[in-house]
Amino acid sequence: MTQAIASPIVHDLIGVGFGPSNLALAIALQERGPSQGELDVLFLDKQADYRWHGNTLVTQSELQISFLKDLVTLRNPTSPYSFVNYLKHHGRLVDFINLGTFYPCRMEYNDYLRWVAGQFTGQSRYGEEVLTIEPVLHNQQVEALRVISRDTQGLQHVRTTRSVVVSAGGTPRIPEAFKALKDDGRVFHHSQYLERMATQPCVNNQPMSIAIIGGGQSAAEAFIDLNDSFPSVQVDMILRGSALKPADDSPFVNEVFSPEFTDLVFQQASSERERLVNEYHNTNYSVVDIDLIERIYGIFYRQKVSGIARHAFRTLTTVEKAIATERGIELTVRNNATGEVSVRRYDAVVLATGYERQMHRKLLAPLEQYLGDFEVDRNYRLITDERCKAGIYMQGFCQASHGLSDTLLSILPIRADEIAGSLYDHGKSRGHGRSVRDLLLATAS
Repeated sequence: MTQAIASPIVHDLIGVGFGPSNLALAIALQERGPSQGELDVLFLDKQADYRWHGNTLVTQSELQISFLKDLVTLRNPTSPYSFVNYLKHHGRLVDFINLGTFYPCRMEYNDYLRWVAGQFTGQSRYGEEVLTIEPVLHNQQVEALRVISRDTQGLQHVRTTRSVVVSAGGTPRIPEAFKALKDDGRVFHHSQYLERMATQPCVNNQPMSIAIIGGGQSAAEAFIDLNDSFPSVQVDMILRGSALKPADDSPFVNEVFSPEFTDLVFQQASSERERLVNEYHNTNYSVVDIDLIERIYGIFYRQKVSGIARHAFRTLTTVEKAIATERGIELTVRNNATGEVSVRRYDAVVLATGYERQMHRKLLAPLEQYLGDFEVDRNYRLITDERCKAGIYMQGFCQASHGLSDTLLSILPIRADEIAGSLYDHGKSRGHGRSVRDLLLATAS
């Protein structure tokens, strides 16, 4: 039987995940505290320490949005948690200005997030994976929520809260052909890139043939890193499309990531929301920054000049089957233009195949009867039936209702403030609900 540790505290809010979204929320709640009252808030994260896409932080990767869209500036430019204040604190403000860019490298942005997170250690617990969220019932009403997590020692922790915010991020999307190979160390998703590459023979300059599956930004960054960091590696880029397509980050199109556009999307009927998301799909999905495309094109052009074909670019290609053998990973691929089927063998395969966002449904499954079809209101609160008095919020799972910016960094400060305001209103409307003693008795029952 798994040992469980029950906390005697009833929190006002427990956050699932402590990535940029919930970090922005922690700041918004702290800055409201002096005028509206402090809330008892706790954030749980399964990582051992604070890291933002830690295994993808290759040296050449840069942030794809302006540093002014940090955790706070759009909401409160004078906040001490701004990226500019981070630069000042670390003595690099003038140096960054001299770079003449709005786009810091992701390594630096990760350090900025770690710096901010380090100022919320009292409200965060690392190394705890949230397993499920259950109802605390009294008189057939959900008065509170029970959050069950598991730490790195295998101990379960049971906590009670009046509200939760689910911000667990995406889970790696594994194509059907590769699902049987998920435990083979030679096949790995881009989210594990640095950790897995550190164990490959090419680290010791041994020759390797590596396939990258995908045609988006992650695939492009992996290709550049393999080309630059591992001279002994030959890379095949395999993508279903006919070319790497550039991300549209032109000024008018970028307005789809504004808070005002979120209002516009939310006000539409579901069919129009879907049309708007699809219309601007090429701002974020299966696209690559133009400067990265130009670098990759230059690499392949120089191959033609030298006559040495180190890498290959395989477009209009679908992987139909993947088999692990002693000699490598054998991919059965089909050329969609000619119909030709061939088998190619690789020493490793990098799956730059994106992410799925279904974790909220798994975590909230015990509450399913109260949630309907997981629709949210404008402030990202799940619309429940009248039996559920607890507040349930989501960040990063509302693209269908709030638009493309929901899974990105663009509007974090504004969204955090909207959720924070809703949390305070929720507390007022309930008068903080039943007493702590009553909630704990309900938890024990």
